[in-house]
Amino acid sequence: MNDREQYVTYQQDRTVLAAIGAHLNPQISRISVRLPRSLAESAVAAWDREELGEISEESREEYDLRDDAAELALIGLAIASRGAWNGDEVIVDLDAVQIASALRAAQ
Repeated sequence: MNDREQYVTYQQDRTVLAAIGAHLNPQISRISVRLPRSLAESAVAAWDREELGEISEESREEYDLRDDAAELALIGLAIASRGAWNGDEVIVDLDAVQIASALRAAQ
């Protein structure tokens, strides 16, 4: 296998992964989680933040940082719209994709 042929295999793998995702999507609902107040407030602040200016050319690392910031903001939206504050915690139902994004960022 030459160095480019592997990407044909990777594309086939992505197709299978997408098919698995399409099959799992209707089975997965939101999952109720608890978050500390300080983290929840930071997520809501990310949602409320005004982003000024255009996005210019960015490196892969910068793109990944911006993507993670967007995932945090979407968690903030979920907290702001349907979170239930309980003392020093918030209980909120998050989509599995949001949970996966946070778990991936923690690695």
